Amino acid sequence: MDTGNGSMASLASQICNHIASIFSKPSIHPPALDLMVAELASIASQKGRVFLYGVGREGLMLKALCMRLAHLGLSAHFVFDMTTPPITSKDLLVASAGPGGFSTVDAICSVARSHGGRVLLLTAQPETGSSVKHANVVAYVAAQTMADDGGGEKSRALLPMGSVYEGAMFVLFEMVVYKLGEVLGESPEAIRARHTNLE
Repeated sequence: MDTGNGSMASLASQICNHIASIFSKPSIHPPALDLMVAELASIASQKGRVFLYGVGREGLMLKALCMRLAHLGLSAHFVFDMTTPPITSKDLLVASAGPGGFSTVDAICSVARSHGGRVLLLTAQPETGSSVKHANVVAYVAAQTMADDGGGEKSRALLPMGSVYEGAMFVLFEMVVYKLGEVLGESPEAIRARHTNLE
C-alpha cells in the first residue's frame, strides 16, 4: 500500500509527538534521564562495569544502549552474551520491566544484588511491579506497556501493546548517551574510534 510522503510524514510526526509527550508528563518521581546519567557516571568514575538486561523488544532497546555505552568507553555487557563477565560490588545492572515485572528480570536483578551489584530498574509500574523490590534505583518511564493495553479499542492503535514504552526507551537512551558523553568529556572522535570496524 502506497501511503505517500505526506502520509508518512504525518504518521512519523504523530508517533514522535506521542513518544515526546511521555517526557512532559507531571510526576512525583525523579526524571529517569537524571537518574541514569548519575548512576552511569558514578560507575564510570569507579571503573566499574555496566550490565544490561531486558526481554523482548525492551531487551533490544537495552542492547542498543549497551553498544553506545561501549562507544563511550564504558565496559558494557548484555546479560547472557557469551563474553559477559561476573557482576561484582563495583558494577551496575540496568534492567527493564515495563509492565512491572518478568520472572527472568526478577531473577537477574536478585542475582546481581546477591553479588553486591547495584540495580537500576526502568519501569512504567514503579509502585506495583515485582521487579521493583530488587532495585536500588527505579527510573520511571510514564508510558503505556502491554499491561495497560487492554486491546478492547474499536480502532487500531498507532502504537499498540508496548510500543510507546519501547519507543520512549530508545529516545531516553539517546538522551542518556548525549548527556553522559558530556559528563565524561567524550569527544565525537573518541566515540567514533570505538565503533567496530569489522563490518
